[in-house]
Amino acid sequence: MKITQLVPIILHAPVTRGGIADSTHSITHWGAPGVAIHTDSGHIGYGFSGTHAHLPTDKLIVECAVESFGPLLIGEDPREVRALWDKLHKHSPILWVGRAGITHLALGAIDIALWDLKAKAAGLPLWKLLGGSASKRVEAYNTDGGWLNWPLETLVADCKRLVEAEGYRAVKIKVGSPELSNDLRRLEAVREALGPDVRIMTDANGKLSLPEAIRLGRRLADFDIVWFEEPTTFDDVLAHKRLAETIETPIALGEQLYLAHQFRDFIHAGAVHFVQPDVVRLAGITEFWQVADLAHSYSLPVVPHVGDMCQVHQHLCFAHPACSLLEYIPWLRDWMLHPAQIRDGRYIAPEAPGAGMEPSPHALATINKL
Repeated sequence: MKITQLVPIILHAPVTRGGIADSTHSITHWGAPGVAIHTDSGHIGYGFSGTHAHLPTDKLIVECAVESFGPLLIGEDPREVRALWDKLHKHSPILWVGRAGITHLALGAIDIALWDLKAKAAGLPLWKLLGGSASKRVEAYNTDGGWLNWPLETLVADCKRLVEAEGYRAVKIKVGSPELSNDLRRLEAVREALGPDVRIMTDANGKLSLPEAIRLGRRLADFDIVWFEEPTTFDDVLAHKRLAETIETPIALGEQLYLAHQFRDFIHAGAVHFVQPDVVRLAGITEFWQVADLAHSYSLPVVPHVGDMCQVHQHLCFAHPACSLLEYIPWLRDWMLHPAQIRDGRYIAPEAPGAGMEPSPHALATINKL
């Protein structure tokens, strides 16, 4: 099997209720810029990054994938994924202009597409190719009900719906309001509505200064919060270490880290307790696996962030021993041929060959090809 062509693809999918907001961002669509890798055998592998649906930036990502990385892949066997990842990762002209950012997002999309091809060629879902088991319990927690722009009544009602009607036993609430009292009011109301047995996570999306994070963090134990996610500046290891030493609630982070080395530094410093790598921010599945192995060696749970809208990460959770919990956001549900399936608050192991990134007929009909 040989690679013959890389085709750029950009998907823009609408988010929940026409728009959502956290402490730092407000969006109406989720972007999935990526590539389709064609082969002489007729197999096609799909891989996407995840963005805030900004077309000029999305074009930069796919142009980097096709024009900068593409010539290095033509004629190669796509099943030699790790060797190809190393070849692309170390390519001097690209490495010179960016070890993270756009070049890394482009490499991530390519790596996902290569693993998708490898699994399809083997006739297996990716989780099985990686040695996983369909009998493994992978619990879903819902992130799509706690947005900061929702009024308190909507927040509480939607969290109750997720638990009572859809079977989730864990939900995430956004924090980082201009006034601490507002965050506390929202958490108190959700905890009272859901009772003591449903797990609640919080996420500040890097908004808070260290003093603000300490002040809010010290109150989270009052509501039995599972973790405090991205409490302060994304790359500040020392601030997270100091926070971890100050508050009772564990810290979760990782969606904004590009490199396995960055995870190493946070883990070694004791600045993170729940490790949240994302294949669309790291350079794909290959680097994700490095991070998951690292976290596992420190006895830390891996709970991926789902910039891929959980399509690839569900496979990784069924395969890697450090993963048993995964967030769920449905924004690409109608855009994927085989969307992730949840039943009674648990993921159902995918059966289709590949990594779950093949676009649906709806997506192909509206796809933005450059």
